Amino acid sequence: MIIKVILVLACSISGYAITYYTSSDSFLILKSLAGFITGSLIAFIVIRTEQNIRQLSLKVIIGGVAGMMIGLLMSFILSFGLNLVVKFGESKQAVPWIYLLVTGIFSYLGLTLGSKKIEEFNFDGMDSNTDRNYRILDTSVIIEGRIADICDSGFIEGDLIVPRFVLNELQLVADSSDSMKRLRGRRGLDVLNHLQKAPNVNINIVDQDFPKIKGVDGKLVALAKQLNAKLLTNDYNLNKVAELQGIRVLNINELANAMKPVVLPGEQMTVKIVREGKEAGQGVAYLDDGTMIIVDNAQKLVNMNVKVVVTSVLQTTAGRMIFSELKEVA
Repeated sequence: MIIKVILVLACSISGYAITYYTSSDSFLILKSLAGFITGSLIAFIVIRTEQNIRQLSLKVIIGGVAGMMIGLLMSFILSFGLNLVVKFGESKQAVPWIYLLVTGIFSYLGLTLGSKKIEEFNFDGMDSNTDRNYRILDTSVIIEGRIADICDSGFIEGDLIVPRFVLNELQLVADSSDSMKRLRGRRGLDVLNHLQKAPNVNINIVDQDFPKIKGVDGKLVALAKQLNAKLLTNDYNLNKVAELQGIRVLNINELANAMKPVVLPGEQMTVKIVREGKEAGQGVAYLDDGTMIIVDNAQKLVNMNVKVVVTSVLQTTAGRMIFSELKEVA
């Protein structure tokens, strides 16, 4: 903020001084004031341009600068050729404007084409976004905490990205007046601290932001597209939105469901009935991994261990449900 204020002051004073020392005595004060205002406007334009450029990747910036330099070189060669071939005669006053037109056209073409086409190149010795295999963490997966155990097991390695706007959201949750939200937010901060000490992963806090996009989910999608990164989340809605835009999503819940043991119809197991089911006569039990088991004719056997036989397995978006029937009381 201080640097921006200094820039505005420097540009404003410079505009005032340039106008003051280059203008005639007539209307000197008004002209100097106009110079001061012009300098201020230039400073604000520079600040706004810097904010837009900050959203671009380094590769795009390098491509744009290189393309613009090539465009300037081509415009210089073409203008030099025109000067040798074409005799402008009495229309020499139009020459600078022709040069300006040619320079503007080739600079624009070089800048736009260079920033777009740079994505098609891979430079030896430089890691591309795909090679780095970036994965972006959202707030839900940090607070939930299982990502720390997965990283400790070695199944996830490399660079994990935590955007600054996610960290800010996590801080807001940790400072909430609601005790449950505050507890979840502090747990998320503890998980991040644990991940920073993990030997298999590198936690990178990035300041990349998208001021024009409202909502953390939209910013996460935009950042994932820009970095060609995968998105680590437990949020069902964010998962679907990201997939619709071609972003690869790593959902911890889907991983947990995939790791649950396979249960086949006819298999026998011993479970504890913990509560009554919604339907008449049903009891509810759970496996160690949290999978719900519906047991027929077990409504009156709450808090008892029973042997059941699996009749069917239902896979839903929320997880897996096992339907069974009572065999005998343990």
